[in-house]
This record gives sequence, C-alpha cells and structure tokens, in this order.
Amino acid sequence: MKFDIVTIFPRMIEASLEDGVVARARASGRLDVRAWDLREFTTDRHKVVDDSPFGGGPGMVLKPEPLVRAVEHIGEARGRPGAVILPTPQGRRFCHDEAVRLSRLSHVVVLCGRYEGIDDRVRAHVATDEISIGDYVLSGGELAALVILDAVARFVPGVVGDDASVEGDSFVRGLLDHPHYTRPAEFRGWCVPEVLLSGHHGAVETWRRREALRVTFERRPDLIDRAVLDAEQRRWLEELIAEREKAGKGVEHDRD
Repeated sequence: MKFDIVTIFPRMIEASLEDGVVARARASGRLDVRAWDLREFTTDRHKVVDDSPFGGGPGMVLKPEPLVRAVEHIGEARGRPGAVILPTPQGRRFCHDEAVRLSRLSHVVVLCGRYEGIDDRVRAHVATDEISIGDYVLSGGELAALVILDAVARFVPGVVGDDASVEGDSFVRGLLDHPHYTRPAEFRGWCVPEVLLSGHHGAVETWRRREALRVTFERRPDLIDRAVLDAEQRRWLEELIAEREKAGKGVEHDRD
C-alpha cells in the first residue's frame, strides 16, 4: 500500500516513521510511505505556500496552486490515488470502519493543512474525503495524518505480525476490548482473575467475551446499540442491566 503525506513540515512525518509497526512495515515493503514537502511545489524563489484570506481576517491560508501541483505530481510519479484525504474539523468522524475501508485501497494521499486552513477550492475539486479525528483543533494536519496512517496500516495484511491481535482489537466486533493482564499474578495485593490462571481455554474465552461486553456497557454504552450481539451476549446484557438496576444506578440505555 502506498501512503503519501503532503506537508510543510516533512520532518515531523519522517521522524514518526522511524519506529514501531509502521517502520517495520516500511522495512518489509508492505507499506510505502512518503512525506512530500509542499514548498517543493511552489514556483517563486521564496517558496511561498500561503497568503492572506480574501475578505480579511486573522491568519493565513494555504494557497491552492502548490497543493494541486503536489497531488498531480504524486499521481504521475506513483499512480492515481484511490483517495485524497483532507484532515479537517469539518470532516466526518474517523472510526474503525473508515480505517478498514481505506486499508482496502492501494494508494492514499493526505494533504496537511496549517494556519487558518486550505483554500476551499482544494477541498471542492481535489480532495475526495474530509476526515476529522475528533472535536478539537490541532495546529496542523500532520498529527491527524499520522493517526490515520497508523490506524489504516494495522489492517494491511502482514503489517501486524499476529492477525489475531488485530481481530481482537476494540471496535472490531462493535465492542471495546476485554481487560488484559500479565505476570506477576499478584502485585501489591491486586490479583489477576482466577479464570485466566485456570488453563481452561474455553472458560478464558467466555470470560473475555463477557468482559468486553461489560466494559463497553459501563464505559461506552452508545456502542452497545450498534453492536451485533449473539444470544449469549444478549443474555449477559440483560444481566448487566439488571445488576445496574439492583444497584440503584438506573439504566442508561435499553435494547429491543
């Protein structure tokens, strides 16, 4: 998979690609990630990429010409991308399903905004996707681009060494992940659940499935309504709701 990031700060991207899962995937050839310096696509000797906004107001806006040239150059040099992403607070919320969708593309380009943003003609005529990683404002699109890259890369075959690790991640089945424990079995009087020490794989798997449901019910009940639950999980959910009612906490949600 090819992943191109256009930015005025390519070193921010390159430094983040030196370690971790993405770095190993690049070394193995499973990911081809490049950072492109937007200033290299200017035509003036000062390499200006921004200008003041029409109509006045604070800050500067990234000009359309270098961004369009960058996308066109990448298309000529590396093939036409399947998506040109603009990280922006106005975009749709980035989520698990979006990461999976993008991972199925062979080539993705991300355009990193700065200052007050990007000339809207780039959004209207060049970008194919507008994505927000959350309801807050960052200084630029570089961190958002890296978040998108990391989430997408995990679903590219072979990037994560153990596919079962990805299959058990939060959100894969519509629920959060179950709790995890490792040695020692007791630390400062805090003990690992006995079932995990039993060696009974069936019991362990049942505990993990139930705990994933419990954690989601307690911390992200909004996810429960969208999760696909089997008969056993629906029974567990009814028990969790009954326990909450018995504790006098009320029910935050219901399910048909």
